[in-house]
Amino acid sequence: MINLTLPEVDPSFVGMTKRTRMTFMIHNPNNIVTAGVPLEKATKVMIMVHGRGGSARDILSLSEHLDRRDEFAFVAPQAQDNTWYPYSFLQPTERNEPYLTSALTTLAMLRARLQSDFNLKTPQIYWLGFSQGACLMLEFVARNPLTYGGVFGLSGGLIGPPETPRNYEGTLDGTPVFLGCSDTDSHIPKERVLETEAVLNRMGAKVTTTLYPNFPHSINEDELKMINSLIK
Repeated sequence: MINLTLPEVDPSFVGMTKRTRMTFMIHNPNNIVTAGVPLEKATKVMIMVHGRGGSARDILSLSEHLDRRDEFAFVAPQAQDNTWYPYSFLQPTERNEPYLTSALTTLAMLRARLQSDFNLKTPQIYWLGFSQGACLMLEFVARNPLTYGGVFGLSGGLIGPPETPRNYEGTLDGTPVFLGCSDTDSHIPKERVLETEAVLNRMGAKVTTTLYPNFPHSINEDELKMINSLIK
């Protein structure tokens, strides 16, 4: 990973917890790291969600490989103990509570703050996640569908055990989505990636999916090229 010199917490987000002192808030919504253009000047923002055992700094290092950095602010929340929820995303969702609810709420608060304090519209907001962060981000987007600038899920899929009802309400209204994953990933079954593709397509997204033969659980150059091709 590329090392970046970044502040531990973006001061723009100080004060969030005054409105969110709830018992399920395991993750600190103020624990945000940023890179790129200052939020006050950015015309686009990419919210980047790290995986299990990773960090906000790790995922933000990907921004060095993305185009149009002169337009983007990159924002990454940090999970408590580097984990958004304790068990596999394929487990019954109640097993991952209250961590999962706290994690989803953290993303909701982050998006709301970007909209209210920086006057960003949802087409200016992009989402990227890897592994556990991709699962969390994709589940959030499905539960909170709007027209986003883009959604990039790397080695992830919607959360829940097989046969989970996917009765999400709303539309993604043409949002470009890229899903990339190994076809033999030990953590992310390819069937779940394809199910996620079908669900998001049904919700009105324009989904591109690539399964990489025998690729390890990591991010590759082709995925970064695909993301760059979808950044407008």
